[in-house]
Amino acid sequence: MTQHDSSSRMHLPRIISWNTTFSCNLRCGHCYLNAGGKEGNELNTDEGKRIINQIAEVSQPILVLSGGEPLLRRDIFELAEYGVKKGLRIVMGTNGTLITDEVAGRLKSGGISKVGISLDSIKPEKHDSLRGFNGAWRLTMQGIEACSRINLDFQIHTTVTRDNYDEIDEIIDLAQQLGASDFHLFFLVPTGRAGTAKGITAEMCEKMIHHILEQRGRHSFKVKPTCAPQYVRIAKEKGIGLDRWGRGCLAGVNYCRIYPTGEVTPCPYLSINVGDLRQKSFKEIWFNSEVLRLLRDVKNLKGRCGICKYQEMCGGCRARAYGHSNPLVVCGGLTPSSEISGDYLDEDPFCTYNPKEFEGD
Repeated sequence: MTQHDSSSRMHLPRIISWNTTFSCNLRCGHCYLNAGGKEGNELNTDEGKRIINQIAEVSQPILVLSGGEPLLRRDIFELAEYGVKKGLRIVMGTNGTLITDEVAGRLKSGGISKVGISLDSIKPEKHDSLRGFNGAWRLTMQGIEACSRINLDFQIHTTVTRDNYDEIDEIIDLAQQLGASDFHLFFLVPTGRAGTAKGITAEMCEKMIHHILEQRGRHSFKVKPTCAPQYVRIAKEKGIGLDRWGRGCLAGVNYCRIYPTGEVTPCPYLSINVGDLRQKSFKEIWFNSEVLRLLRDVKNLKGRCGICKYQEMCGGCRARAYGHSNPLVVCGGLTPSSEISGDYLDEDPFCTYNPKEFEGD
């Protein structure tokens, strides 16, 4: 390794999301990858295994196999089993519509430890509308039931929009009734097709986080706000311990995304290409990327995030900062690190906290 020492080991990857394919059987209006139907020069099986080897040389993170729809990859079970053999914890992010009893059995026997299944409404017609496919809700519920029958651990993922904002409590209750181990509430980041989706306001986000944290005692499982790092500040203000959640924004710090064609980005929503795994090793990209180096030091943050006393535990959403300073990124795709036109170190525009007002300046 070059250009890193023992101090950089605190920034080893803990979670890596791999968008294994552009292909998808749904057409979700809030898809950050703009997936569905398009196939490109995706990493093949041998390349995938080589990258898994390289990841295992650096650390043993959770490797999330997502898409598009990962179950459309013919080699997805082979890749999952290979990752398990290399000591990685393999989980899958799926829309759930392709999980039959046979598929659930293969997922479990292959060593996948958990499946994250997307569910955006308790109402079939609303979920189908958000997912762009009639019958999606029914198929997703069948997939959940298939996992439940064989005790395959699953969690529910819900993206909060204006369309489902008022039924989040009911979705969480349904997730618990279905036997989910966790519930992740994703706050929409305007990238890909989500750039034109019905997102909520910063004030609505703040209100929802307060509500979720205040209701935490109602559920026997963990309910986690995602893509809204200010939740750690709100939890701290309420005297809630942070051990169960950890740092707010992990982008480039302990987390990264692998694009279907092998490029690495700090997270799925911050679409800056920091290195190509077809040209460089994962170790070289992770430890030597200038973009990742800058993200790992909160002293580089600007605006309100730069003076906020919660910056170490929160960090602000770097993708929203980038998108706010460069609206063109909502179109999706990747930006080479040499052509960055937005400021990913700027303040998070989705956070309502004003350090100058509350901390004095």
